[in-house]
Amino acid sequence: MKTNLQYIIVCIALIFTCFLTSANNYNKTNDKFVVVLDAGHGGHDSGNLGNGYRESDIALKIVLAVGKQLEQNEGIKVIYTRKNDTFVTLRGRAKIANDAGADLFVSVHCNAHNSAAHGTETFVLGLHANQRNFEIAKKENEVIFLEADFEKHYEGFDPNSPESMIGITLMQEEYLEQSIRLARLVEDSFKDKRKRNSRGVKQAGFWVLHNTYMPSILIETGFLTYKKEGAYLNSKNGQSKMSSSIIEAILAYKKNLDQNIGENIYEDKSPIDSDETDETTLVYDNVIFKVQIAASSRDLAPKSYNFKGLTDISKEKVGGLYKYYYGNTSDYNEIRRLEIISKQKGYTSSFVVAFKDGEQINLSEALKTSPK
Repeated sequence: MKTNLQYIIVCIALIFTCFLTSANNYNKTNDKFVVVLDAGHGGHDSGNLGNGYRESDIALKIVLAVGKQLEQNEGIKVIYTRKNDTFVTLRGRAKIANDAGADLFVSVHCNAHNSAAHGTETFVLGLHANQRNFEIAKKENEVIFLEADFEKHYEGFDPNSPESMIGITLMQEEYLEQSIRLARLVEDSFKDKRKRNSRGVKQAGFWVLHNTYMPSILIETGFLTYKKEGAYLNSKNGQSKMSSSIIEAILAYKKNLDQNIGENIYEDKSPIDSDETDETTLVYDNVIFKVQIAASSRDLAPKSYNFKGLTDISKEKVGGLYKYYYGNTSDYNEIRRLEIISKQKGYTSSFVVAFKDGEQINLSEALKTSPK
């Protein structure tokens, strides 16, 4: 009887171990940073034809170049909404990204205007700040009219209606911060590395961005209607340089997300500069301050060994990201001291955030209240 019991226990242990090993291997094979690359237009939808160039062809060539390089990174999985000259619906593009559980959605386009406008623009979802942004979004959203039964699939959405634009901005709000960060990296690379004219990061109501549940951007790589820029974007050299900037931005974004968590663990014994700390207390009633040290798609245990020896770590899942925080106090001077410590540990991008009644609020709003 005793022998049988021992045998059963060993079997259970082996099965449990195998289960854990299989689960761990499953997580490892799926623990990749998923980027969905979307070449705008395609098939019977050529996009704009400024100066005789085809937006759909140029966007595809840039996307394929971006994907080819990203695929060389073992930690990245690339998914394309299209890899040839085919038509994909807006809802189809969003579904591909959502079904993949993507960490990023990057849509590539070329601009057009009946003026000498030129330069790059990268958009995130938001209320159009002006008529120009509304017109750009309207132009891209009108692709739905090329789809059969578009009224059925887009729930009464009207690209010509500003009211429809307002409605589609709400669902992407939780990803806006990360989307803006990536958009800024793209535009900075265009401007600083490729010396392109950057028209900046902008917000507008693009349907395809609204329906993706991850940080998402739409890149307008330039104006085909501006003769010099159109020729540049239609050239191999131009497409190579634009794709290089997009690659650099995505890799920089991923590095920022994964920065200093769970890897390269070390202890920094350097002293804190006492001139930068205030030993007095500055307590704000009903406000909790934390230092956000990282945001990542990786789910890590909030243990000191994952965060360079820092204790009092907490985490919160926001959309597809995990945000990691250091400290928990109502004393603003204390949290500033902890912010210095976190930066000494290597979390150079860390910053103070504020919470009230369990909800994050703007730090400036928290500091407007009177301290005790």
